[in-house]
Amino acid sequence: MWQKKDNSLYKKFEFKDFSEAFEFINKVAALAEQQNHHPKILSDYGEVEIWLTTHSDKSVTEKDERLAAAIDNLSSLPEKSEASVQLTEAKLFTDGGSRGNPGPSALGYVIYNFDDEVIKKDSKYLGVITNNQAEYLGLKVGLEACLELGVETLEVYMDSLLVINQVKGLFKVKNVDLMPINAEVRELATKFETISFTHVPRAMNKLADTMVNECLDAQ
Repeated sequence: MWQKKDNSLYKKFEFKDFSEAFEFINKVAALAEQQNHHPKILSDYGEVEIWLTTHSDKSVTEKDERLAAAIDNLSSLPEKSEASVQLTEAKLFTDGGSRGNPGPSALGYVIYNFDDEVIKKDSKYLGVITNNQAEYLGLKVGLEACLELGVETLEVYMDSLLVINQVKGLFKVKNVDLMPINAEVRELATKFETISFTHVPRAMNKLADTMVNECLDAQ
């Protein structure tokens, strides 16, 4: 997961050897060149550290967030096949979006292990629904995917404060269309030994957000 550090977005990637790490660096360089960006990159054998900042603003901007999402989508990221995964602890980032509210909608989710490696990511077109319905469905589908992987301890992160607080019981669910799926999500949550729900800014949920928009763009 990207972290904000010293006015930059920072992330460390780990690879099996120097060759794989170097191939990843070359792909990042090509992406950066396409986006007219100049990240700071440090490499030590199989480790690659990246800092993204907009030098003219001396801070993190949307330009950095776009490149961070593009880097996460690189095929050389250490995403593991589901067949080989035995995952008891995980982080789940989910998102949902509607163009029109209600309008064409999609969901996206990303499952990470506790070393911030991508284990599974997926998106799905949902048809014409509201933004909040899409957010809830992203959470529901993400929770189901985690249960299928055998996750017992789960940290959930979303940029929808409404959904997070309704699931935690801090906000009442007043919309009748959201009541059934809220109940489904809360029932799914009981199937984990430990689960937490945390609201994060959109910048920290960029990969799931990007997947939603790419899914909608493809329609």
